[in-house]
Amino acid sequence: MRLEKTNRSLTTEFILMGFTDQPDLKTLLFLVFSLIYLITMVGNLGLVLLIYMERRLHTPMYIFLGNLALMDSCCSCAITPKMLQNFFSVDRRISLYECMAQFYFLCLAETADCFLLAAMAYDRYVAICNPLQYHTMMSKKLCLQMSIGTFIASNLHSMIHVVCLLRLTFCKSNRIDHFFCDILPLYRLSCTDPFINELMIYIFSMPIQVFTITTVLVSYFYILFTIFKMKSKDGRGKAFSTCASHFSSVSIFYICLLMYIRPFEEGNKDIPVAVFYTIIIPLLNPFIYSLRNKEVVNALRKVIKTYSTFKNSSSSIAH
Repeated sequence: MRLEKTNRSLTTEFILMGFTDQPDLKTLLFLVFSLIYLITMVGNLGLVLLIYMERRLHTPMYIFLGNLALMDSCCSCAITPKMLQNFFSVDRRISLYECMAQFYFLCLAETADCFLLAAMAYDRYVAICNPLQYHTMMSKKLCLQMSIGTFIASNLHSMIHVVCLLRLTFCKSNRIDHFFCDILPLYRLSCTDPFINELMIYIFSMPIQVFTITTVLVSYFYILFTIFKMKSKDGRGKAFSTCASHFSSVSIFYICLLMYIRPFEEGNKDIPVAVFYTIIIPLLNPFIYSLRNKEVVNALRKVIKTYSTFKNSSSSIAH
C-alpha cells in the first residue's frame, strides 16, 4: 500500500531541480533573473501598447511585431515566476497540472513565434520585392487572417502535445533536471513508452519548423537578390535597414531552435539553451526592434512628448 501510494504521488507532482543548491549563487541568480523579467515585461508590453496607441504603426509589419511581443510576454510569464519562486522554495514542487499548463503556454508562445517570424519575413519580401502591390498583397484582411490563423494553429499544436503528455505515467522519479517542465525531461521520467509523443513531434512540430524556416529563407533569398540588383546606394541602405531588426531576431531564434533540436541527452545540458530561448530572447526582441527601427523610435518620442505636454498642462491647471 505504501509503495502504491508513493507511485501515485509521483504521477501527480514533480520537483524542479533548477540551477543550483548554493545559497549565495541562488540570491545572485534571483536578483539577475528578477531584473531580466521586469525589463522583459516592461519592454514587450510597452511595445504592444505603443503599437496600439500610434496609428502610424497600424501596418502588417507592426501588427505582427505586436503579436510577437505579446507571445514573448506569455513565454516569460509561463516560465520565470515559478523559477524565481523556486530559488527560495524548500521543496520546489510543481503539480502535474501546473506542469502541463506551463508547457502549454511555452509551446503556444514558441509555435506562435515561428509563424509570426515567417509572416514578418513574407511581409518584408512583399514590401521590398513588390512595393507597388504591397497594399494589395498584404491587405489588413490578410494580416488579420494570418494573425488569427497563427493563434489557432499554435493553440492546437500545444493542446496536441499536452494531451499526449497526459497519457504518460511517471514512476521512475519525480525530479526534473530543469528549471521548468520541458518536454524532453518529462520523457526521461516516463514509465510509458513515449513513442507516440515523439511521433507527434515528427508529424506536427517538425513540419511547422520546416515550413516557417523555409518561408524565412526563401523570402530573404528574394529580398537579398532584389537589394543587390538596386542601383541606388541609398535604396540598398534603406532596404537593408528595414530588414535588419527582423533578420537579427530571426537569426537568434533559429540558432537556439537548431541547438535545441538534437538527440535526447541525459542530465541538464538543455538548460543553457533553454535559458536563452525562454528568457534571453524575450528580453532582446523589444530592444532589437525598438533601437534599430526609426519608426518605432519616432513613435516612442512622440508618445513621450505628448505625455510630457499633458503632464505639464495638468500641473499648470492645478497651480
